[in-house]
Amino acid sequence: MALRGVSVVELAGLAPGPFCGMVLADFGAQVVRVDRPGVGGDVSLLSRGKRSLALDLKRPRGAAVLRRLCARADVVLEPFRHGVMEKLQLGPETLQRENPRLIYARLSGFGQSGRFSQVAGHDINYLALSGVLSRLGRSGENPYAPLNLVADFGGGGLMCALGIVLALFERTRSGRGQVIDANMVEGAAYLSSFLWKTQNTGLWDMPRGENLLDGGAPFYTTYRTADGGFMAVGAIEPQFYKLLIKGLGLKSEELPNQMSTAHWPEMKKTFADVFAKKTKAEWCQIFDGTDACVTPVLTFEEVAHHGHNKDRGSFITDGERGTSPRPAPVLSNTPATPSSKRDPLVGEHSEEILKEFGFSQEEINQLKAEKIIESHKIQANL
Repeated sequence: MALRGVSVVELAGLAPGPFCGMVLADFGAQVVRVDRPGVGGDVSLLSRGKRSLALDLKRPRGAAVLRRLCARADVVLEPFRHGVMEKLQLGPETLQRENPRLIYARLSGFGQSGRFSQVAGHDINYLALSGVLSRLGRSGENPYAPLNLVADFGGGGLMCALGIVLALFERTRSGRGQVIDANMVEGAAYLSSFLWKTQNTGLWDMPRGENLLDGGAPFYTTYRTADGGFMAVGAIEPQFYKLLIKGLGLKSEELPNQMSTAHWPEMKKTFADVFAKKTKAEWCQIFDGTDACVTPVLTFEEVAHHGHNKDRGSFITDGERGTSPRPAPVLSNTPATPSSKRDPLVGEHSEEILKEFGFSQEEINQLKAEKIIESHKIQANL
């Protein structure tokens, strides 16, 4: 796998950090997740392919353990507000002094500087500050966030993974690590570069929800079917729009011009009435295999069983957690091989990890006795 041999120490945090670590693990990195002790061995989320060390970083002895790990690691991934790691004497200056090759990835909401750098926030706040949230929503309604996908996972976790891979590549030239300031505000804004570059081009001249790509156009939106399902329509180009009209059983000469924005509300009602007359399966029979750009809106229960996804093996069985997406992108020579094992318990691998990083059994026993580390194992049922 592409990242085989890369050692990553991931400090436990909320969704963006664990996702970043999972991406690295899926592509071959050896990821040790440092979890907080005291949670009773609960399964840590988004930890496919990782191992868990339960370690109390708030105590000097625990911080010293982490420093020993980072002295031999390639990457440390930390998800805290600016200044938290410095208070623990685990900031980049300290860790990179001991390991100049260390890549220190800082994944936060607002970044390592600026007036918001030490305040709390969540995806919706980062999305709001990035400017992107102002463009999301239906006409006449408040802006709304598309789950927590854009800032947390796209602008945060995935951008941070990209930064880590870039830093690893650069290190092959310089031999030195560097500090990555990945944050959800700037990551979400960067993801929206297309919005910025297409201002004043006609794409976004209308109010929110009334434009070509934000649900305003009758040929770029979703419609309810007779059985309560939905179809997604994206027939922008004239040749695709012509096939949409044909599939709907309508006549072009009886409809307003495709790009007559004044008629879009009327056309949406017409299309909605037609879509409501057939089931989702019936519309799939009509549009599958055509260039009308009409596809079913698949539920989580349906997605792995769709013919196209089955052809490609796009979804996998992930241990006890059921179906999940296969890692992307697909590399021809070094594809990801996600672990099929269950996600680890918090602290499940504490002892074996410390042994691998050079700790003696006597040191491990002392750390356990002082409750600096915790160890949790699955109890066999005999």
